[in-house]
Amino acid sequence: MQRLTDLLARSERVVGFTGAGVSTESGIPDFRSPGGVWSRYDPSEFTFGRYAASPEVRARSWLMRREFFATPFEPNPAHHAFAALERAGRCLGVVTQNIDGLHQRAGSRTVVELHGTATEVMCIGHAPVHGTPDGCGFHETHAWAMARVDAGDPDPACPSCGGIVKSATVSFEQVLFPGVVEAAYDLASRCDLMVAAGSSLQVYPAAGLPEVALGHGARLVIVNDEPTPLDSVATLVVRGKAGATLGPAVEEVLS
Repeated sequence: MQRLTDLLARSERVVGFTGAGVSTESGIPDFRSPGGVWSRYDPSEFTFGRYAASPEVRARSWLMRREFFATPFEPNPAHHAFAALERAGRCLGVVTQNIDGLHQRAGSRTVVELHGTATEVMCIGHAPVHGTPDGCGFHETHAWAMARVDAGDPDPACPSCGGIVKSATVSFEQVLFPGVVEAAYDLASRCDLMVAAGSSLQVYPAAGLPEVALGHGARLVIVNDEPTPLDSVATLVVRGKAGATLGPAVEEVLS
């Protein structure tokens, strides 16, 4: 903890890189863990192509999304730590693999969401192909879609063009949203310290971000419950929970 505090105190351009472990600390179940969403729904059913082709798949998808939001969840000390560093002018932003919007709710202003956000829905067009949304630009809150489902519409259509409405997340077989990877790599290339928290660092292209930071001379801190493939090149590895680790360290630095 003292080494972590010292590294944070010596850094002026921190970038956070967060994975599912940060979300689970807020009570959000990991999709792949026992009892997670994929234990009750078949993930192979929710590919982008099947979603676009089948009203039945879309109806089941909205039920899954309802389950995702069924339990209220709040930002935890890890989310607040990155937001506090940014307010203090010591953090360039956060790149996250999570879709819950908790970094923004904690107060972070610069957040690159690699896999989109479950807090919004979007039009993906009438017949999108090759995993690429082709909508009219319509965006709304997730609550808008749930209200339509509650009113008896199992498959809400875009009110602007009549196209298919989908959660603004990146599904299986869907291409990443334009500019997202570039924005993430830009932050990684400009930081002097990257803090990778709650990520297994195994899924690319996201897992390549710490390597980009290292290649541009930054230091790397990994905070995770389990070993990662990049532990050997990190400046510091903290085996533990992100909130319990980063919360006190950032509080000490900023005080």
